Formats: sequence, structure tokens, C-alpha cells
Amino acid sequence: MLHVVLVEPEIPPNTGNIGRLCLATGAHLDLVEPLGFSLDDQALRRAGLDYWSEVPVTVWKSFDALRATQSNDARFFFFTTKVKRRFWDAQFRDGDFLVFGRETKGLPEQLLARHASQCVTIPMDEKTTRSLNLATAVGIAVYEALRQIGAGADQPSSSE
Repeated sequence: MLHVVLVEPEIPPNTGNIGRLCLATGAHLDLVEPLGFSLDDQALRRAGLDYWSEVPVTVWKSFDALRATQSNDARFFFFTTKVKRRFWDAQFRDGDFLVFGRETKGLPEQLLARHASQCVTIPMDEKTTRSLNLATAVGIAVYEALRQIGAGADQPSSSE
């Protein structure tokens, strides 16, 4: 199972959409506080539709608290616009953690510095775009990781 980690998310509809994506793909959603909203927020629930109550979600007091519960060989990939290593060049495996920062500032600089070798980016035209919407970025990353892992390979394609 993949883990989607949102560090200090700010916008409820993004988190609701990401929760729905996690449910649809069998991923686990990890939310790192502080959250910019309540988990009872109407906008969060509206974006997650009637699925929100089924989303596998854990809320953590800090990233370090999440990390401390994992084995030393757990793999974390930190998504940022501040590196050149493309995310599709990473070799994703089942159980990996895909870590994303808050919508307005991304991941904290100290977290990126501490995990520089595990940072990846989703390439985009930097002349025209500063960043992608968080829910869009998570969707791109999750489906690439699933493609590499081969998850869902036993499911018929839509053309079959």
C-alpha cells in the first residue's frame, strides 16, 4: 500500500479530493499537523463526497512522529519544485511514502535539506507555471507509482 503524506495542508477541498483518490487507489492518507482546517470542515467532506468516512487516514502531530513509527528501511519521496530529479526516475515500491507540502509554501526547507537525496519533482514549464494544484500533483505521483509497482495489473483495462 502506498502512503500519501500531506504536511500541513491548508485547503480543505484539496485534501478531500486527495482522500477520495486514496480510497480509489488503495493508498493510505497521512496528514501532518497543523492542518489549515478541521476534519469536520464541510468543504473537505463535500470534496471527498460521501466517501470521506471510508478514507484510510491517520493524523500525526509532526512529520518526525510519523517517521518514528516506521522501520528504518521505509522509503520516503519528497515532492518539491526545488530539485531537478524527475519523479518518474525514482523506483517506487509498494509501501513507499509520497510526501507533499502545503499549498502555499511546499515542504519546509529543513525537511527538504534533511532528505535531499529523496527529493523529486514533477517537471513543468517554469516560464509559465510556478506549481501544480496539490490534488493534481498527488494524482500524477500516485498513478505513476502504481504504474511502476504494477498495482491493478489484474484489473481489465477500459478497452477490454
